[in-house]
Amino acid sequence: MNQTKTNQFLARTQEETFVGVLQNNDLVLRSLYEGVYPKVRHFILQNNGVEDQAKDMFQEAFVATWKNVKDGKLKKDNGLNVEAYLFTIAKNKWLDYLRSSRYKKTTRVDKVIHLRLDVEEEESEPSQDQDEMVAMQRAFKQLGEKCKMVLKLFYYERKSMDEISSELQITSASVRNQKYRCMEKLRLLSLEIKSNG
Repeated sequence: MNQTKTNQFLARTQEETFVGVLQNNDLVLRSLYEGVYPKVRHFILQNNGVEDQAKDMFQEAFVATWKNVKDGKLKKDNGLNVEAYLFTIAKNKWLDYLRSSRYKKTTRVDKVIHLRLDVEEEESEPSQDQDEMVAMQRAFKQLGEKCKMVLKLFYYERKSMDEISSELQITSASVRNQKYRCMEKLRLLSLEIKSNG
């Protein structure tokens, strides 16, 4: 009997939420936003996202949900849970973004074989070159994700500082500084690996 009351309450609440969205009720829209955003934010932050991306994805999903209710694409009599629908839209938008070419700016480290360095090239024997390449690859794997990203974009994908700054949403000066620091770190790690064998 108690469970029946709970189910009726949930059904009534969902109907009220649906009607509230349909009528642009500020309290219902705010409640929906405040109830679902923390879950979406958590999901995106746990899946390689940042705060601004979580806000953007949620906003897009919120508008899509609102529009689908207004356009009659969603019906309250289908047992619709508006909160679950909104979360699912946001989650799917984020997963689509992760699968997109905008996100896949890099290739796996194993596939980066020819990483050009901003150091004077020395003439050396082939076996020494091979040792240096192996040391460089091992050092590269030890770098932080941000360093890997900047170096891959610059050396492997041959993007300009302006293109990288646009993609990473940081200034060109920051990209230059990061690239310099990352190269120094890569060079030191590589030397350390070579000396330790």
